[in-house]
Amino acid sequence: MLKTTILLAEDEPALGQIIKESLETRDFNVLLCNDGEKALKTYQNNTPELLVLDVMMPKKDGFTLAKEVRAIDDTIPIIFLTAKSQTQDVVEGFTIGGNDYLKKPFSMEELIVRINNLLNRSKIQKTSEVLTIGAYTFDFPKQQLYYGNDSEQLTHRESHLLFHLIKNKNQVLDRSIILNKLWGNDDFFSARSMDVFITKLRKKLQKDEHIQIINIRGFGYKLVC
Repeated sequence: MLKTTILLAEDEPALGQIIKESLETRDFNVLLCNDGEKALKTYQNNTPELLVLDVMMPKKDGFTLAKEVRAIDDTIPIIFLTAKSQTQDVVEGFTIGGNDYLKKPFSMEELIVRINNLLNRSKIQKTSEVLTIGAYTFDFPKQQLYYGNDSEQLTHRESHLLFHLIKNKNQVLDRSIILNKLWGNDDFFSARSMDVFITKLRKKLQKDEHIQIINIRGFGYKLVC
């Protein structure tokens, strides 16, 4: 049975290690980072199922990190850890896209309960993640694209690229961010590979003339519908 991977970003070494070891005893796989920049790279190079982010971190704070993650994935659960207790900080955390907020000091049992609740909720959402774009219906978990009575099986990478395009519909999908997320880097060869996949998706969506995937030169792509 595969372990659930959690990305933990905490700049206090002792606390970070305590949380990591406690979660590992509950059979989680934990990726521990001590600053926001390392956490973003770790997120881009792995596939965590939940993020636990300290708000006050060097190089990149938890709120900034969460904004960058939300530009890529607006479904992954995020829990903020903070010593801040001001109401506006809590409001900001939820506004950015956080799913839960735990004030220090906290008990490990409470953190684990909150993690399990969010993971259970996320699994329910993923099993019913059916998206509509124009005349098409996209069943993300099954990687199936439907047009009327016709259906087409997408590859893993096609499915994830289309998922991010739909979730950011009518907004620019940052080229570098999505390359790092799906290809692991943003070098020339990966960029050309992504262009090929965009061309494939355009062909698969061409039955609806109102759908376009526009190349925003120097920035990325925009799915317009």
